Amino acid sequence: MSDGQHDGHLGKVYDAQAPEQVAAVYDTWAASYDAEMAAAGYRHPSIGCALLSRHAPRGAGPVLDAGCGTGLLGDWLGILGFAPVEGLDLSAGMLAVARAKGSYARLHQLALGQPLPFADGQFAAVISTGVFTTGHVGAEALPELIRITHSGGPLVLTVKTTLWAGGFSAVLNATAGITVVETTAPYVSMPGEAGTIPSLAVVIRRG
Repeated sequence: MSDGQHDGHLGKVYDAQAPEQVAAVYDTWAASYDAEMAAAGYRHPSIGCALLSRHAPRGAGPVLDAGCGTGLLGDWLGILGFAPVEGLDLSAGMLAVARAKGSYARLHQLALGQPLPFADGQFAAVISTGVFTTGHVGAEALPELIRITHSGGPLVLTVKTTLWAGGFSAVLNATAGITVVETTAPYVSMPGEAGTIPSLAVVIRRG
């Protein structure tokens, strides 16, 4: 599965074949990531925050930013009234940038798609933007994210349309105990990056 033709760090991330390769690329990208994504007009964080605000009450917490990267969401989630906010990411380099921003109550270096060291229903809401995409994480990460979301709480995800059509949607529809409450129209996550395959955002509520 490919995501158009991309150069630089983005191309290397999409071409990665294993979590260790993904983490290594992000480690080297961490210092310039925010500036490069801003130049590309990166939309996932704003769309994710808007959906979380629609489906979780102000003051809800704790919230988990799953795949937090450099912490683009951290400040915004705090401004919107969600607290405390925790983040997890595979890349130590990205987490170092996020930690320096001071927006997270806790940060965890963890891989999605593996068992997570959190209790059932520990988080009032979970948000994951830019993670379910080419070369990253697939539907195998869903069971654990659903498990750690509180009953009645929302799980906000952005999903590459190729991944969605390639089985992600079918897995959601076959998963017991959840309801898909909103799915956006497809949109281009990086208008400034030619060839970007569209994504969509979906909101799941744990029953």
